[in-house]
Amino acid sequence: MDLPVLDAETPLLAEVTPSALAALGVPGFVDTLGFDSRTRVGVLLVDGLGWELLSAHAADAPVLTELARRPLRVGYPATTAAGLAAIGTGVTSGEHGLVGYSFELPGVGVLNALRWRRHPDGEDLHDHVSPAQVQRLPTVFARAAAAGVNATVVSSVRFTDTPLTRAVLSGGAYVGVHALGDLVAAVSEALSAPGSFCYAYHGDLDFMGHLHGPGSLPWRMQLRQVDRLVESLVENLPAGTALAVVADHGMVVLDEDVVDVDAEPALTDGVRAVAGEVRARHVYAERGAVDDVLATWREVLGDRAWVLHRDDAVEAGWFGPVVAPHVAPRIGDVVVAARGGAGVVRRTHEPRESALVGQHGSLSSAEQLVPFVLAEAD
Repeated sequence: MDLPVLDAETPLLAEVTPSALAALGVPGFVDTLGFDSRTRVGVLLVDGLGWELLSAHAADAPVLTELARRPLRVGYPATTAAGLAAIGTGVTSGEHGLVGYSFELPGVGVLNALRWRRHPDGEDLHDHVSPAQVQRLPTVFARAAAAGVNATVVSSVRFTDTPLTRAVLSGGAYVGVHALGDLVAAVSEALSAPGSFCYAYHGDLDFMGHLHGPGSLPWRMQLRQVDRLVESLVENLPAGTALAVVADHGMVVLDEDVVDVDAEPALTDGVRAVAGEVRARHVYAERGAVDDVLATWREVLGDRAWVLHRDDAVEAGWFGPVVAPHVAPRIGDVVVAARGGAGVVRRTHEPRESALVGQHGSLSSAEQLVPFVLAEAD
């Protein structure tokens, strides 16, 4: 099986916040993205805004299109938990440890990283798994604050003090917002003083893509709102400020070439857990069954997916240049990355996720590439 070639020439999403802090003069960081020296830096992450999607719908986003500099590569898996952690830590999934939408945490079971619940049955793990247990590195916000930078996180009030927020975004002042208006106001306030760094998050475009499909009319109308959001932020930038707009992943529409694990008994033989998501699966084998599970998944999925042993996926660099010893066991014994428009659903155990029109997670350019948009106020 030919493996996908990872594009080493395209900068990673994990380089964004280190570059931003380097521009502010914070020691220990390097600007690889061209922020240059700044007195204030903002980063807005628009969930689900792929580079190819923006290019295809440039007329709906003239501000973003005009300011777009280049694509970034998000790394594997191309999913929100991993992307937010890359922003929050400045490293890839093999180091920060959020290796999927859901993944097996040794001694705990399968953790849904967004909801902090056991996956898929939903048992609340807030009191059983600490954020520091899952993500062990200091965040860039904590490092910025320690260096005297005014670090602020602006995101939905719903995410205030959630375990995922504490795992990957802690260390700065958290401002919970309700709508686009107070998001713009909060970012503007956070960047009002010199020596400020502000990270903001907006998630509605991703929701429209999952529900209606990327490129659908509802998705395009939401993209127009995002473009107006960016325009409003740019209009309010103080002198000496750089504002970057990025995303955590792109998105594709599934075709009919899907496999339902729950309807294929062979795919559960020797398997103790299946995690990840439709386009990026972790398969955990019973002791002694890895080779059989690998062979079966390869046979059933055929050319619908790349199906690799954990060691081969790590060696190929899927999870970044470094995989920490405590992170490696979280990666499936078998790693499955969907090709084309295929997917691996679980209609019985994951009915909501399996019903979504738009999906992401795998290694296609549509999922991997996101915009690096840069606005500067001199």
